[in-house]
Amino acid sequence: MEAPEVPLEQVQEHVEHHAHMSQEKWISWVALSTAILAAFAAVASLLAGDHANEAMISQIESSDQWAFFQAKGIKAAVLGTKLELLKAVGKETKKGEDEKFAEYKKEQEEIKQKAEEKKHEAEEHLAKHVILARGVTMFQIAIAISAISALTKRRAFWAVGLLFGVIGIVFLVQGLLAHAAHAG
Repeated sequence: MEAPEVPLEQVQEHVEHHAHMSQEKWISWVALSTAILAAFAAVASLLAGDHANEAMISQIESSDQWAFFQAKGIKAAVLGTKLELLKAVGKETKKGEDEKFAEYKKEQEEIKQKAEEKKHEAEEHLAKHVILARGVTMFQIAIAISAISALTKRRAFWAVGLLFGVIGIVFLVQGLLAHAAHAG
């Protein structure tokens, strides 16, 4: 899975162009703040993509374990049926078949545990991805609104853009803390 794109390069260039053309000093600060927000957006996007990829890998590994679980279950069922039929017709089973049946059941429980762990891991990565993706969205909105402030020369839009940027930073920090907890 690819990282979410942040298609704001043209907006950033447009803001920088207006900053150079404008006589108003605060427009340069708008350009600087949008560049910083774009950097934060890139970091959040990279981490969001990483967690999306890890979630997919863990989900695939969980699915593989469940398939293995089912295969062991089929083997146990076939062997169990064979043992019951032999006992029903009064014949003896081969040496070790009862133990093999018990081994299949034990292995199946171990496989089930691994599958559930991988599923839980996938869910954790997906939750982290969602937090970081929200941050990316907030940064994109912040940059767009800041660009509007530069184009319309209205500082109020820049303040609103910065507010969205702060919200994006909150999501990024949450994502970084979750990422650090996972890595540590």
